[in-house]
Amino acid sequence: MSKAVAEKFIFSSESVTEGHPDKVADQISDGILDAILKDDPEGRVACETLCTTGVVIVAGEITTKTYVDIPRLTREIVKEIGYTRAKYGFDGDTCAVLTAIDEQSSDIAIGVDNALEVRGKSLTEQDIAKIGAGDQGMMFGYACNDTEEYMPAPIALAHKLARQLARARRDGLISYLRPDGKTQVSLQYEGRRVTRADTIVVAAQHHPEASLERIRADVTEHVIKPIVPPELIDAKTRILVNPTGRFVKGGPMADTGLTGRKIIVDTYGGWVPHGGGAFSGKDPTKVDRSGAYMARYAAKNIVAAGLADECQIQVAYAIGVAEPVSINVETFGTGKVSNEKIGHLLRKHFDFRPAAIIRDLDLRKPQYRALAAYGQIGRIDISPLPGWEKTDRIDALKRDVA
Repeated sequence: MSKAVAEKFIFSSESVTEGHPDKVADQISDGILDAILKDDPEGRVACETLCTTGVVIVAGEITTKTYVDIPRLTREIVKEIGYTRAKYGFDGDTCAVLTAIDEQSSDIAIGVDNALEVRGKSLTEQDIAKIGAGDQGMMFGYACNDTEEYMPAPIALAHKLARQLARARRDGLISYLRPDGKTQVSLQYEGRRVTRADTIVVAAQHHPEASLERIRADVTEHVIKPIVPPELIDAKTRILVNPTGRFVKGGPMADTGLTGRKIIVDTYGGWVPHGGGAFSGKDPTKVDRSGAYMARYAAKNIVAAGLADECQIQVAYAIGVAEPVSINVETFGTGKVSNEKIGHLLRKHFDFRPAAIIRDLDLRKPQYRALAAYGQIGRIDISPLPGWEKTDRIDALKRDVA
């Protein structure tokens, strides 16, 4: 049912900190991708990470001309996240790092590789047409005008809380915090308008001697109050901090982390469908990543141009074929022009072919580890702004509907 016509409902989204085990895995995978792209922009990477008590396993298919010291890089990332002491259950200096890397399948390369691809921005129209999608699949992009990020309010607020929880730890505002943590925001809507916060949940890993009373007071003061707008809080709002009462054992010691297991956190918090493909550890020839970024880019520009209050785009590909097999537009009754017209505008102003996406969004450069926690979409906190968060097609779109 369209969110635009719903009368009253509560919707929840969650985020996690960089110390969450799945996010540790995502950051290692994307850290390796960045290291390869730094010296070999045409490197092909499909890198998966598993982390558990005392060990990190890095596996996948990588084809590159450069060399990356994966064990050393993995340890650096683990320590930068904050796992620097064995008593945390995970320590970048002492954990084992195992690697199992093969070259990417030549069967896939048949439909994707093209010697002309290395020309980057100088690709001709003929070149772009020759470079097919790295896999079949469907991707979704979305934008709405509810927040400054053009994101659904629940996931935008959950990410801000998670970043603030990590900041409170790193800056020493709450000295006993440890790297793992989760946030969840449940907002009440009337139609498309957020009216109140129903429930705010924060789970913060902590030193064993920190009392629950102190944790709840500190997290409320230093994490929740600076982030949640006071007008959303009322007498019925539930604020739940460490509702189980204790969160000492966390990170990879408490739960195995895997690359790609937080795809809803990475995107729209469940507000719209997800095609199922993860982002982290994949180079931009993989349309799971680049296609989703392009769909977000197009949807954000449609909304920013005032053509709809919210816009969802589904794009689908066949492996080895450059042109998408379908592009679907849904504006949930908020469009100022028809969905059919928006579809025509998309095909005119946005090139969804894989090589064109890589060129137009500048996806061959190292930029992905910074996105591996706190969302891949809506990241206006990152400088320079990711290509898919720019709104540089607004004027052209407006001219076309004037």
